Amino acid sequence: METTLDKLPLNKKGIIKKIDVLGSTRRRLLDLGFIKNTNIIPVLDSFSKGVRAFYIRGTLIALRNEDSSLIKVSFK
Repeated sequence: METTLDKLPLNKKGIIKKIDVLGSTRRRLLDLGFIKNTNIIPVLDSFSKGVRAFYIRGTLIALRNEDSSLIKVSFK
């Protein structure tokens, strides 16, 4: 199945397939390790539901939902 990163269920492993972001936001995501075919797991939701934390490449990274909605992932 395929979805966007903001809709990937908590604790469900996904694989990044495409990043639909341009400019400095894209560069920042790539620098943080959001690269095609990388495993990623959402582990925390914020109380306000505007931010999620993801486990990627041995690190816990928080992203706003507006940014994570632009990243396509596949999962089983």
